[in-house]
Amino acid sequence: MEFSATYIAQLLNGEVQGDGTTKISKLGKIDDAEPGALAFLSNPKYEPSLYSTAASAVLVDKQFQPRQIVETTLIRVDDPYSGFTTLLEEYHKLLNHDKVGTEEPAFVHESSQLGNSLYRGAFSYIGANCTIGNNVKIYPQAYVGDNVAIGDHTIIHSGVKIYAGSIIGSHCVIHSGTVIGSDGFGFAPQPDGSYKTIPQLGNVVIGHHVNIGANTAIDCATLGSTTIHDGVKLDNLIQIAHNVEIGENTVIAAQTGVSGSAKIGKNCILAGQVGVVGHLTIDDRVTVGAQAGVGKSLKSDQIVLGSPAFDRKKYLRAYAAFRSLPDLVGRLNELEKKY
Repeated sequence: MEFSATYIAQLLNGEVQGDGTTKISKLGKIDDAEPGALAFLSNPKYEPSLYSTAASAVLVDKQFQPRQIVETTLIRVDDPYSGFTTLLEEYHKLLNHDKVGTEEPAFVHESSQLGNSLYRGAFSYIGANCTIGNNVKIYPQAYVGDNVAIGDHTIIHSGVKIYAGSIIGSHCVIHSGTVIGSDGFGFAPQPDGSYKTIPQLGNVVIGHHVNIGANTAIDCATLGSTTIHDGVKLDNLIQIAHNVEIGENTVIAAQTGVSGSAKIGKNCILAGQVGVVGHLTIDDRVTVGAQAGVGKSLKSDQIVLGSPAFDRKKYLRAYAAFRSLPDLVGRLNELEKKY
């Protein structure tokens, strides 16, 4: 498919500088794009590539002023990065998510209710008393247990396992290998040193516009619900334990683990390999740096680093002192030799 630069500018509420009839058939990076591609420039580091790129058009900021002659067509928008992301989303839908119908063999229980324009891939399974919305895509070998509800326009990729009783909102994307609703890690120690399994009777509730990466596990609650609110974005290989609550528009990177009954607020950022102790509260807009260990509750708007995690500025000062320790030890040894 081809689109004109003018059409793309209209889609993004932008304006064309150059040839509006330029045809765009693909997306590319500014430093290695081919003719027919649309690229974007948002990081000044890549400005030199603008003057040599083979891309047919480039998204730039409306205020951007080139320092050399630009041969390619420019599409000026409010935010090139966001604009390019919008185009990627639309292109991705066209390429991957236009499937409708059922590939056999696929199973659905007769008691379940299916919406319109549904896609069910081969070897997918939908259990009893499920409610599946309109335009839902369930890819091959995905498992949907009994009494599950899935909202409109949600995509369940191949190999996803959704346990009984889970509730998933609309416009969600769940990637391959993810398990939703598995048992929480609940075991009661016994006098003889063994452990007795505590039944996990709750469920998982996922809001709207939630993205969950590959091979992530979200445990059901012991009682009540493990809750992932609207707009949350979870990376690959994340563990969310029983009865955890994650607030709206919070982002969590890969290999993070959140222990049971922890509550994370809205618009937080947890970087990769963060560990969160159970039963604590992280308030809104907190940023936790990579590999940090959060062992106590955190108030809103903090930035913390380290394990145990503490204030970013104090951490950086402490780390600077730590890096100086070998030099200080050497100087101390020299003093001991003299005296």
